[in-house]
Amino acid sequence: MLSEVVCYSGDEIVRLIGGLAFAILVTSCFSGFSFQGTPLTELGKRPLGNGLWSFLLDYYQSGVGVWGYDPVQGAFAAPLRVRFHLVGWLVLWASLLSITPLLDNNQECLSSEFPIPLSVLQTGAVSLFLYSFFQYVVHYLLPAVSYPGGARDHKIQRIPKWTDSTTELPTFATQNWRCVAAEESHEVSKKRFEGTTGKLTGEPSGRQMWTNQPKNDTTTTTKNDKQEELIKELAAGGRTDKPGTFNPSKNPNSCDQLFRANQIRAYLAKPGNKPPDNSTEKPKSVKEALRKAAHFYSMLQMDDGHWGGDYGGPHFLMPGLIVVWYIMGKPTLMMDEQAQQLMKHYILVHQQSDGGWGTHIESPSTMFGTTLMYVAMRLLGVPEDDSAAVAGRKFLHAQGGAIMTSSWAKFYLCLLGVMDWKAHNSVPPEMWLLPNFTPFHPGRMWCHARMVYLPMSYLYSRRYVYTQAKTDPVISSLRKELYVEKDYDSIPWSSTRHWVAPMDNYSPIPPLMKFIQNVLACYENWAVFQPFKNFVRKYANDFCADYMAVEDLQTNYIDIGPVNKVLNMLSAFDVAGSDLQNKHVMNHMLRVQDYLWVADDGMKMQGYNGSQCWDTSFAIQGYYESDLMDEFPEVSKKVWSYFEKCQILCSDAAQASPAYKYESAELRKQYYRHLSEGGWPFSTSAHGWPISDCTAEGLKGVLCLLKSKTVQEGVNKNNLKPISDERLEKAISVIITYQNEDGGWPTYENNRGFGWYESLNPSEAFGDIMIDYSYVECSMACLTALYEFQQRFPKTRCREVQHSLDTGRNFLKSIQREDGSWYGSWACCFCYGTWFGIEGLVKSGEPLDSVPLQKACKFLLKQQRPNGGWGEDFTSCFDKDYAQNGMDAYGDEGSSVVNTSWALLALACAECKDTEAIKHGVQYLMKRQLPCGDWPQEGIAGVFNRSCGITYTAYRNVFPIWAMGRCQSVYGKQLDE
Repeated sequence: MLSEVVCYSGDEIVRLIGGLAFAILVTSCFSGFSFQGTPLTELGKRPLGNGLWSFLLDYYQSGVGVWGYDPVQGAFAAPLRVRFHLVGWLVLWASLLSITPLLDNNQECLSSEFPIPLSVLQTGAVSLFLYSFFQYVVHYLLPAVSYPGGARDHKIQRIPKWTDSTTELPTFATQNWRCVAAEESHEVSKKRFEGTTGKLTGEPSGRQMWTNQPKNDTTTTTKNDKQEELIKELAAGGRTDKPGTFNPSKNPNSCDQLFRANQIRAYLAKPGNKPPDNSTEKPKSVKEALRKAAHFYSMLQMDDGHWGGDYGGPHFLMPGLIVVWYIMGKPTLMMDEQAQQLMKHYILVHQQSDGGWGTHIESPSTMFGTTLMYVAMRLLGVPEDDSAAVAGRKFLHAQGGAIMTSSWAKFYLCLLGVMDWKAHNSVPPEMWLLPNFTPFHPGRMWCHARMVYLPMSYLYSRRYVYTQAKTDPVISSLRKELYVEKDYDSIPWSSTRHWVAPMDNYSPIPPLMKFIQNVLACYENWAVFQPFKNFVRKYANDFCADYMAVEDLQTNYIDIGPVNKVLNMLSAFDVAGSDLQNKHVMNHMLRVQDYLWVADDGMKMQGYNGSQCWDTSFAIQGYYESDLMDEFPEVSKKVWSYFEKCQILCSDAAQASPAYKYESAELRKQYYRHLSEGGWPFSTSAHGWPISDCTAEGLKGVLCLLKSKTVQEGVNKNNLKPISDERLEKAISVIITYQNEDGGWPTYENNRGFGWYESLNPSEAFGDIMIDYSYVECSMACLTALYEFQQRFPKTRCREVQHSLDTGRNFLKSIQREDGSWYGSWACCFCYGTWFGIEGLVKSGEPLDSVPLQKACKFLLKQQRPNGGWGEDFTSCFDKDYAQNGMDAYGDEGSSVVNTSWALLALACAECKDTEAIKHGVQYLMKRQLPCGDWPQEGIAGVFNRSCGITYTAYRNVFPIWAMGRCQSVYGKQLDE
């Protein structure tokens, strides 16, 4: 009789289900660890699909993907992920059973072979429904992880202000300093470091640096005063002040006069070259305006084929270099006396009338910017009683002193010895020793954050302090100057760890992270933890030192960005026992010049080692859509040669460098590196980090050039080195493997983490830095590159390409705002993002009359200003809300040529029917064009991490050319009527 069968008790059933869940979890983790990155041929590859079940199906059908955990993707194999979901369901089932009264043992069981009450299975069904519903809500109803969110509640209220004063550069800056590129830059560096252990490696093409070394040639040229006046006028960017002068109250953005004069002078020195017509008569047609613009911009092209330009803007970068330079003994090989003077000049001219400095050039004063710029100014020799120092201290003290600055500034203060390490929250290197598949692991973070916190963790664990801090009089003075408290030693450092001024607190540290930081403070200081910490930390520091050394080699000592560049250099200095002559330290110093730029406002540290490949990719697409590639054959040929050499790890020089070794799958697995070979960079091949949108734009540039008769003839006659189809397919491999599971594309790597990582953001000053989100800009670039590749090679990887196009299109629609716009994460801001959104949808197959495209066009048309232009400033990015006053401060009646160009590119791509709006916008660009074909430098165009602006001086030329060319192609003679 079934009624006589004794059923399992409730506790037994819970233990049974819990034990099963535990067993599955343990075996799945063991499998993931044991087969991590196996087989290596599948590392970084993902099965095709739109979700887990389709991934699982394609995994078994195609065999794509590793068997265990993939550290490049930050994901387990599809079968293991199914098992983890099974564990989640079983845990929920057991939990429900534990809180739900079960039937007693007298209740009827299902059978003698299955002595479990029916209510247990009913609970299992309920738990399965609840678990499935939860997954549905997370994946389909909640905002996507990559959705950047709506407008911020706390918007920027203050505006920057400067004293109306014009400052002139030192004479030597305009007479002695020049920009050199490629092989010449290597020769200059070799001569400077002659007799040292330093050695430059990597592809030289694209490298740009400023030097005060005289040219090698012995020929003397007599300067023609009249021609020099013309050069200065052409390079002035519409500004009427004396060349080499700067007045931030008019515009804190440099217009790159020195670089442009440098290039125009070199261009005119070549036989047969003439400047564009500089008469004040306006072009009578769009084509005429385009030819003049293209002619002007061709004068700025470097001999190796790229376009250079100022990529400065942030104020927290150069002070970090100056701090490290000072700690290392102020080596003149790194920064000579003239460089120091130009840096000091830059700091002084950007000081605002309240005594402070912003986080970037258009930011109101912040403690982050002020603390670092003040310290840098003092380390460069500005006296304590100088008026600039007095004003700077006044601002600092009004906010409570340097203890109120954000954590990155505190880190530099601790290194310098003007803040106790107890005032800085723990950055434990032990995290690197966790298994890679741990839910939170540094290897899963966005690479820029990861590569900054890597040297930070090493230096923090070493409690590194400038060795002369106790005896250096400047340090002793700074310990008094930076704080309101009179006695430095009496400051309660530990209690200040979480202190930060509201003006720096863009991303307030969440309670969870504060709790973790407090726990880590106990770990760092309580005696009970010291034996374990001291034992483990040695291995953690060894790992960090090794990882930094590998990053140095992979990037030819350039490193991914300026912050980790200087911190890696200091770490190498420490590992070398403070030996400046050590070859690794010398190699680091050789590459410092890659980051420095000289402009009207002095010498600055750029946000990267330049934006060469990025700007050049856009420029040649502008020439192509303007039908000007063959009218400017030398431009096209030089760009082709540049792209050929700049493709990462593809040139002979690149493959001869130490970086090439680290492209092996085994080492990529070990050091969390995505596929690199075949990609294109943001800056140079030697930099070594490919980026999804840079690869895509580089590929599109090559595909455009393949349509040029000039380039085709050059390749056919062996005057130009070919770029093989195989190399183009390598670029496609990079792009396809970059695609995230949500269908969008990240920057450098797949998103390896989770949305909740942002609740662990320790930076305060930056937003959304913890994982590599999918972005509208990266997604559009990759979608359009895939489309163009598909048009030329319809039978190559067609299934993968079409799948990427379909899923990418769906992603773009998923992050579109209700008003039709897209938020731009890498430039200012909604005009930019909406251009990328529209073009990505159109090229991936969205019908022109679809609702998303019509909404997007409606949004842009609504923002057009009375003068025909469009305009936004940095506040759009910061506030995540369209700047209703447009570019009010530095534009033209709220409009900007760059924003206008982005809007026109978008509307023309969507074939907007409002031809009057298009015509009005094009006429605005023609009206703003200078007589020489240039456009004026207006407000800051770029942004990163939501809160920091960055300069792209090339944008004022590239995008108006591209926009007018596209509008002419789409609307034809209607624009000239």
